[in-house]
Amino acid sequence: MINTGKLAGRTIFITGASRGIGKSIALKAAKDGANVVIAAKTADPHPKLPGTIYSAAKEIEQMGGKALPCVVDVRDETQVVSAVENAVNKFGGIDIVINNASAISLTGTASTDMKKYDLMNNINTRGTFLVSKTCLPYLKKSKNPHIVNISPPLSTNPIWFKNHVAYTMSKFGMSMCVLGMAEEFKEDGIAVNAVWPKTAIHTAAIEMLSGPDSRNYSRKPEIMGDAVYALICKDSKFITGQFLIDEEILKNEGITDFTDYACNPANKDKLMLDFFLEENLPELGFQNRMIPTNAQNSAPAAQSNEKIPHIFNMIKENLNSELVNKTGAIFQFNVKGDEAGIWFVDLKNGKGSAGKGEPSYPPDATLTMDSQNFFAMFSGKLKPASAFMMGKLKINGDLQKAMKLEKLMHSLKSKL
Repeated sequence: MINTGKLAGRTIFITGASRGIGKSIALKAAKDGANVVIAAKTADPHPKLPGTIYSAAKEIEQMGGKALPCVVDVRDETQVVSAVENAVNKFGGIDIVINNASAISLTGTASTDMKKYDLMNNINTRGTFLVSKTCLPYLKKSKNPHIVNISPPLSTNPIWFKNHVAYTMSKFGMSMCVLGMAEEFKEDGIAVNAVWPKTAIHTAAIEMLSGPDSRNYSRKPEIMGDAVYALICKDSKFITGQFLIDEEILKNEGITDFTDYACNPANKDKLMLDFFLEENLPELGFQNRMIPTNAQNSAPAAQSNEKIPHIFNMIKENLNSELVNKTGAIFQFNVKGDEAGIWFVDLKNGKGSAGKGEPSYPPDATLTMDSQNFFAMFSGKLKPASAFMMGKLKINGDLQKAMKLEKLMHSLKSKL
């Protein structure tokens, strides 16, 4: 995505811009000579996450932009108001707001303590509302004002709520701000839109949550930086209230090759899909737009009880030296649900082996999932990377080796 210079001299207020997607947006705008307000908490180095508001400011200025680092916890109204006032005093106004700061905890109801619940909802939903509200008087004075929330398209599909309702509520709260504010501010000419990634985006925070191997199946944050840049360069009077996807924005800009955005170009076609996107449901193992709440129990019990042994019989029939040489890993499967039990596949020793119980040698990766999702994965209806991102598959051990199972699954697809 080539810079156009359209953001030269414009002031962009970005929350959570000390690292990740927020910093990527900041650096892209800085190439145009934009003024960037870095509103983030990290003034001192984090023990596990690189980057501070000051290191980000240095990079922005090296790119040709002007930077104002502000220590801001978006939960604190006083800090937000102070940062906005400082930005206006230094740069004369605010033209664009990027609500990027976010907290995540992909936990179910029982596992989500109220401290974590409050953190997510106060940063994601309340913080977005507060920052937008505080910047509003200055956006009204801008010639081309934009608010962009890094949040997903709204949906009432229960699949997005089932495994992490607290997080979903907080992100959809950001999206509801788009829905409401787009209409509320339309007469003022302020565009309010959301941008969300098509695939997993590799950031230091996501690596801390998912492990270093997640990088191999993710895209760089630069794709979000380019997509948001393309959006905020457009006339605010003609695009508002939209829930946009990074890849689609860039396709509309004429970009057809996304190889360079992949952290590992060799895996450009094996990327983990992001959740919250209805269009990703078929790839995530769901064919219908709305998932009936009793869908998992629709198969007769007698059929269900035959599925797992059938899978492993098929695996045994397909084992060969070539598959062992290409995979070089031992897998243990902790299956839950109707067909609970422990199974293994050894694709490291001899011609390979598979069966019930624990493997003879320590597993390289242990995979835990429900029996019905297990069958969907081995029958080609659910990709391992997608299952992992959706919380349907838990992996302990070598994530990269676990993803090699896709070769075996592809050979079984037509037989299950």
